Amino acid sequence: MLGYVAIGIPCGILSDSIGLSWLQAFLLSVLFYSGAGQFMFANMWLAGSPIASIVASISLVNTRQMLYSAAFAPACRGVGKGLSFLFAATVTDESYGVNVQRFSEGGWSVAKATLVNVFSMSSWAVSNAVGALVGSAIGIPLAIASFAMTSIFVCLLVTQRAMVENIVAAGVAVLGVFLCKCAGLTGPAILVGAVAGVVAAMVASWARR
Repeated sequence: MLGYVAIGIPCGILSDSIGLSWLQAFLLSVLFYSGAGQFMFANMWLAGSPIASIVASISLVNTRQMLYSAAFAPACRGVGKGLSFLFAATVTDESYGVNVQRFSEGGWSVAKATLVNVFSMSSWAVSNAVGALVGSAIGIPLAIASFAMTSIFVCLLVTQRAMVENIVAAGVAVLGVFLCKCAGLTGPAILVGAVAGVVAAMVASWARR
């Protein structure tokens, strides 16, 4: 929850810069709830990108959420459809990491995992509203604010164990994104890079065994 405060306030500042009120920023965070997508939305809007391009780019980036939800499908067996839907609809990168570890340790339930998701979403939404409310009064340059999402993923990366699979995944993912952007495929770059990194890590793990 504290991690979402650190990136939610800069995202709220970006929302204010494109004319969203604190209430609109809050509702967007609750109904849309995509950290990377909301940062992309604000940055692409400021860059004057067409609406269709913004929608397509964010949709491609958010396809990873389907993979997260699918990964939890076995844990949702025997759980009510309403709770399963709420759990799947509120999972994000960070809460996915927390819940995967908890499920692997045992003694964890979908109800508890959903609470992790909902508390994280609440922290994100309130932080966005605060950021939009104070807006430019904080005086954080937009370039720094827009880098907040990138910085948290850098933090997640450097805290990983230095395993061959992790190194291969990170290297191939970076290369994949770079090649996509060189080819002009900015929209699907992150998705392609992430999938390529996962596949490369799986191949590396298979080769080592």
